[in-house]
Amino acid sequence: MPVITLAEWNEFLSRFPDTHFLQTGEWGELKKGFGWDPVRVVAGESGAQVLFRRLPLGFTVAYIPKGPVTGGQHSAPGDLPPEFWAEVDEVCRLRRAAFLKVEPDSWDDNSPPILHRQQSGIHYPPIVAGSHNIQPRRTILVDLTSSEKEILARMKQKCRYNIRLAGKKGVTVRPWDDLVGFHAMMTLTGARDEFGVHSLDYYRRAYGLFHGSGLAELLVAEYAGKPLAALLVCRGGKNSWYLYGASTDEERNRMPAYLLQWEAMLWAKARGAERYDLWGVPDEDETALEAGFESRSDGLWGVYRFKRGFGGTVERSARAYDRVFIPLLYRVYTMLLKGPA
Repeated sequence: MPVITLAEWNEFLSRFPDTHFLQTGEWGELKKGFGWDPVRVVAGESGAQVLFRRLPLGFTVAYIPKGPVTGGQHSAPGDLPPEFWAEVDEVCRLRRAAFLKVEPDSWDDNSPPILHRQQSGIHYPPIVAGSHNIQPRRTILVDLTSSEKEILARMKQKCRYNIRLAGKKGVTVRPWDDLVGFHAMMTLTGARDEFGVHSLDYYRRAYGLFHGSGLAELLVAEYAGKPLAALLVCRGGKNSWYLYGASTDEERNRMPAYLLQWEAMLWAKARGAERYDLWGVPDEDETALEAGFESRSDGLWGVYRFKRGFGGTVERSARAYDRVFIPLLYRVYTMLLKGPA
């Protein structure tokens, strides 16, 4: 059975530099310290980092975020070799997974549910369209392949103005390693904007793993030496992602968050990234987004107003699907998701 070590997984990924960061060994090691058990499976030119989380009575749930990895391309999961899925399914069965949720690293093309080509001697589990994605389906991608002047020209006029205003008003951006300060800022932002915040240990481990591998930088925007906003930017191959961000309630008229995002884009561009993923906006088409952002601030609507200014394109990721190993437990899971009738 081709379950491989972390070192072997990193060697496998070295052939596919554009792999999503949620499939990196660093991400698996981060989640390992917080309730998940990463298992890496490779068969031929296809591989996946599968995360397992324990349930009562020795059962688990399994999750492949933004994978599998195959041939450096975003292939349809049904096109992967049957031998690969047979190995993944066997790993899941041995770990008593009720189901495996797969979120492909591809964009929505309105394809029908995944159907495997039938192979003699291979028993596939029932495969159903997932009722939800764990990662946000819709995002905004900023093209970094143009010159800095051209990237700025594609932004909304107000966003471009705010970037320049921040510089004129004395805001500066630099790398930061104050994880205590960052966590305090995240806690403040989470309370203000009503979203969950990880523990200090979580951010310390994330920074140590990703920054230590050269895959991320923590940037802070300051005025007169006072931290006003901060974010963690990750990069890999041609891709980069805005992962975590926070701000204080001070000096907001100086627009520090705008200059901070711009400097994160420049950091990623300087390291070969061609795309900057602003990571999560409401799952609505662009017409609905533009019609509603001025009147709504719930959920991800509050950040859409900010993110839309950077001149990117709205994209939607492929729908998750579930490989069901224990139908009864899977039905319980779906009922719990729906909540009371």
